[in-house]
Amino acid sequence: MTKKKKHGGRKLTAQELQIQFLKFLLGHPKKRFTPKQITEQLKLDNNRDSAEYAMQQLVANGMATEFPDGKFGVALDRFSAEEPAPPKQPVKKTEAPAAKPVAYKSGGSQRKIVEGRVDMTRTGAAYIVSEMMDTDVYVPNKYVNGALHGDIVRVMLFSAPPTFRGKRGAHIQRKPEGEITEVIKRANEFFIGTLRLSKKYALFLPDNPNVPTDIFIPIEAIADAQDGDKVVVKVTDWQEGKGRVPIGKVTQTLGKLGGNDFEMKKILINAGFPLQHSEEAEREAAQIPDNISPQEIERRRDFRDILTFTIDPEDAKDFDDALSIRQLENGHLEIGVHIADVTHYLKPDSALDREAFERSTSVYLADRCNPMLPEKLSNNLCSLVPEQDRLTFSAVFTFDAKDKLVSRWFGKTVIHSAKRFAYEEAQTILEKKPSDELKAHPRFSDLEWALKHLDRIAKKMRKEREKNGAIGFETEEVRFKLAPDGTPLEAYVKERKDAHLLIEDFMLLANKEVALYMQPPLKAREEDKAGQAGKGGAPVPFIFRIHDLPDMSKVADFARFALELGIPMKTDTPRQIAQSFNELMKKARTDDRLKVLEPLAIRTMAKAVYSSNNIGHYGLGFSHYSHFTSPIRRYSDVLAHRILERNLDGKTYRVDSAKLEEQCKHISNQERKAADAERESTKYKQAEYLSKRIGESYEGVISGIIDRGFFVELMDSRAEGLVDFKYLDDTYTVEEGNLRATGRRYKRSFKMGDKVKVRIAAVDIAKRQVEMELED
Repeated sequence: MTKKKKHGGRKLTAQELQIQFLKFLLGHPKKRFTPKQITEQLKLDNNRDSAEYAMQQLVANGMATEFPDGKFGVALDRFSAEEPAPPKQPVKKTEAPAAKPVAYKSGGSQRKIVEGRVDMTRTGAAYIVSEMMDTDVYVPNKYVNGALHGDIVRVMLFSAPPTFRGKRGAHIQRKPEGEITEVIKRANEFFIGTLRLSKKYALFLPDNPNVPTDIFIPIEAIADAQDGDKVVVKVTDWQEGKGRVPIGKVTQTLGKLGGNDFEMKKILINAGFPLQHSEEAEREAAQIPDNISPQEIERRRDFRDILTFTIDPEDAKDFDDALSIRQLENGHLEIGVHIADVTHYLKPDSALDREAFERSTSVYLADRCNPMLPEKLSNNLCSLVPEQDRLTFSAVFTFDAKDKLVSRWFGKTVIHSAKRFAYEEAQTILEKKPSDELKAHPRFSDLEWALKHLDRIAKKMRKEREKNGAIGFETEEVRFKLAPDGTPLEAYVKERKDAHLLIEDFMLLANKEVALYMQPPLKAREEDKAGQAGKGGAPVPFIFRIHDLPDMSKVADFARFALELGIPMKTDTPRQIAQSFNELMKKARTDDRLKVLEPLAIRTMAKAVYSSNNIGHYGLGFSHYSHFTSPIRRYSDVLAHRILERNLDGKTYRVDSAKLEEQCKHISNQERKAADAERESTKYKQAEYLSKRIGESYEGVISGIIDRGFFVELMDSRAEGLVDFKYLDDTYTVEEGNLRATGRRYKRSFKMGDKVKVRIAAVDIAKRQVEMELED
């Protein structure tokens, strides 16, 4: 009997097998082999099926060629001794205008083409989310054609989707299917992953499971990276077409080790935010003069002699808003909201401007900021640091003796901040507990007077907003005290006090009044009281922050849920919904059990977005609202500044409304990606924090129930983990609505909002998952 030959080698993963096969074929460019022959030559223990699959994947990606005799060779049209073959057709990188559904004739029939965003699955198939369709479009793996997660694409729909019979015999229509025919705009051109090196080329293996393709790196484009290094790669040529792989270059080498710094960088890259600004943008920033010319100051309203200060987080570096206050001769108070004049430095269509628009927002992770603008602008020239002249765009308001707003003014200004407050420091003055160091400030009495009056007016504006239907959601922000190496030492919930709310109230005022100025209500325009440019004619296109009415079906489900916890709600009208939510928030301040309802209530709300079509802001109770107050970190505010400036002093300027709406969509999409990245970084830090505390006990609240178990949110860190039913002493049945689980034998029940004490059992930092067990 013949013994089976053993290679005595190692067994490779699917990706490793493909790399080794490709290296082997490139080393023998004029020969052909079967997968079995290569396996034996490399002395590998992979079985025949895995070897054939690996080779077929190389063929599918255009890296290998299959011959009629069942053997394989390197794809010579793809690789040469000098450089890879040129791409078939580079992807279009310009943003196309919004398109209507079009028909495509093929074989006497018409096929509909729609645009949408790719939502990639782990299998390589995708769903296309399109405003042109009532439902998503399913694209099988073989028809994705190189599109990646988040890309904006055109899809050609197949014929009407088939139907199938449901359990009760009803005909149910499947999701429509189609093929991606064009990538209009790439969501990301930077990726993070592992570099695998050979003599003449390298392959980049992305870490992101939503990127189901490797990237070819020419040997001259690997910089100083070594085999196995974690690197950041920029795609330089997308190589459109079936069976082609993208070509890229290494832009940053991160080394071989992981750790929290690497994970934070990975979150940013996977979300589509580059870790560094381009050389061209940095070069333009470096050329901006540090000094303000006398001529520029002469053109502006001068506030340098008026008491001005900033209030920001303790660790903030970019101060984009300041407040000034003085009493006029008639006793009225003049309050200035001064915003960094970013548009003075950020010129339209410059490299700085194009990059700022592409980013559209700064990203604030748990341990770092990825800024929209280079540091020279964000932390220096534009930052309203104390004791230095700074250029600003201001909204100046006058309040009468009854704290009623009686006038407003918008324009370019210059300020000189007297003090940089941290929120906690300003709060000590409001609570009449200032430190001796603060009392020693040369203008302490003036600052004390200013904060007292600002706080009084802010509280009146807050009360008026609630009366007009604003919803007072107070989302909790988790913060971390970090060791020098970034390891979390403490997790806590940031407390919002009057100093925080004061700043928020005046920013809301400025944002609202700017929007009202640009497109005043019809009655104000008819009475000619608004002073807005172009009054009497068509409204001037502007960028608004809009928030639609809530989904009534979601609100009804939430109301039933709240009733289970003893909280009745009136939900017949939008005004009643707002009042009910506000009552719930007030009760949650004194009842921790009800705090689990706040995030669920927020989920019933529509997402606030940017649009040139104003529908008001439901959550704030405003008919008009914009974003004007944070241009250092939001491109929406940059656009608002540019449009507002060109419509002051009786001038009228109209931007292209269709282009503006496309910009609004891009900015909204970037904001969503940044928010997802920020949440993911918080979850990572929470998991990292608890990974050092296995076996420790914490108090928490049941925040969700599923068939497998229930989730518990810890009181201090707000980290969430799962208590699995299989570790309890009974078999549990989850009631309809997932509000309660009851044991079949002992009848013990767990319901949403219950306080429990849990012990940390296990933590998977990579998956951001925490396993818990009941203390008792």
